[in-house]
Amino acid sequence: MDVEEVLLPGVGLRYEFTTADGRRIGVVARRGGGFEFVSYPGHDPDEVHPLFRLTTEEAEAVTEILGAPRIAERFADLTREVPGLEAGQVEVTARSAFDGRTLGETRARTRTGASIVAIVRGEDVIASPGPGQPLRAGDILVVIGTRQGITGVESILAG
Repeated sequence: MDVEEVLLPGVGLRYEFTTADGRRIGVVARRGGGFEFVSYPGHDPDEVHPLFRLTTEEAEAVTEILGAPRIAERFADLTREVPGLEAGQVEVTARSAFDGRTLGETRARTRTGASIVAIVRGEDVIASPGPGQPLRAGDILVVIGTRQGITGVESILAG
């Protein structure tokens, strides 16, 4: 899909694309925060119909909702394309020494070569978590690496 980016001086950026059914849609990312979704009913780019607005926080929630299935798809595709690479899920239990500590404290990537690419926390998905991300009992870590690396992350969290 082609997404056109248009600079709106003093306003922000507008991203435009055409849907599969031929509708032209735009998303305006405002400099001051927030997003406005618009449609273009005709061929005139100046004829705009506002659809709705989202705060930055609301847009992040929508991104997580829409991004979670795409993240899973991309990892599944990647593991099929790269021999020896697998995706796994590791739970942080209440007995884990890392319950309440940060992801970085596990040193999982350094110790195993496997990467924790997302954390599923209830209904939320934290994509690309940073080392300062706290871990909680019940979190499911999405891990990409070799089978041995994934097993190593399980061992670290269990220990």
